[in-house]
Amino acid sequence: MRMGYKLAAEAFGPKELIRQAQLAERAGFDFVEISDHFHPWLDNQGHSPFAWTVLGSIAAKTERIGLATGVTCPTVRYHPAIIAQAAATLSLVSDGRFTLGIGSGERLNEHVVGIGFPDSVHVRHERLCDALHIIRLLWQGGYRSYEGKHLRIEDARIFDLPAEPPVIAVAAGGAEAAHIAADLGDGLFATEPKGDIVATYHKAGGTGPRYAEMPMAWAPDEHTAAQAVLETSRWSMLGWKVMSELPNPVNFEAASATVRESDVLEQFACGSDPERFVEVAQQFVDAGFDHLVTQNAGPDPDGFIDFYERELDQRLRALKPRD
Repeated sequence: MRMGYKLAAEAFGPKELIRQAQLAERAGFDFVEISDHFHPWLDNQGHSPFAWTVLGSIAAKTERIGLATGVTCPTVRYHPAIIAQAAATLSLVSDGRFTLGIGSGERLNEHVVGIGFPDSVHVRHERLCDALHIIRLLWQGGYRSYEGKHLRIEDARIFDLPAEPPVIAVAAGGAEAAHIAADLGDGLFATEPKGDIVATYHKAGGTGPRYAEMPMAWAPDEHTAAQAVLETSRWSMLGWKVMSELPNPVNFEAASATVRESDVLEQFACGSDPERFVEVAQQFVDAGFDHLVTQNAGPDPDGFIDFYERELDQRLRALKPRD
């Protein structure tokens, strides 16, 4: 079992994210994963720095911890040729510690460049397939051209390439994306403990690492932790079909207004009882994930990292799927 720490780029500024990554390395985490957003989910989160700059700084200020995007959309706000170049460079400066997590995106971040975000999920997946083909092609070296259904490149070459290309983990919330992860990716990325996604990935031939973000909120008591989730992270209770569609933080504010503390406690591990955190993690292990990302929505990241090191690290690493 590999353990990761989520760097919440919507909730913290760039220097604080770098500091948390250094703490995570000292606490024994295997990797850190950062969200790649233009906007935060809610205005009161207050941040959204450029993830690639933050990752480059983390690479320079750490020694062993892995780095990952969780996740980047390489089809609208970015062109896949730019992501191929960025990932290759980050792999070089981190000495091969980088994993490229990619997905089909959310309207929240992609509509900002003014060229539209596809309404059809199937079209988003088609664009993602084009992007994956382009990234793979450019990582082969040399001048390359590609004419996809939606995306293309012309006489493009990446001059600085690592000896081994980064692992690509493809985000999936359903069967179609799980097939893409198996066919065109090296691994799977998800945010819910859905065993059917992992099963579909395996059935389609996927054999790589399976990443999943686990909802957690550390605080000395359960109520304080749950209130922190309600203040800044209640958007995560909406489900991916809603989260991928809303265009601005104000829409997430309205859509999540009815979320209550009882809803949070049902989904999140809240408070400081390690048994509850293990219980939530076990759901993801049972679903077939082997790269677990602790996504702390509590008010004290330092307290959570200390709690993880003292109470959770060895217990979570020892988890096995229940029969």
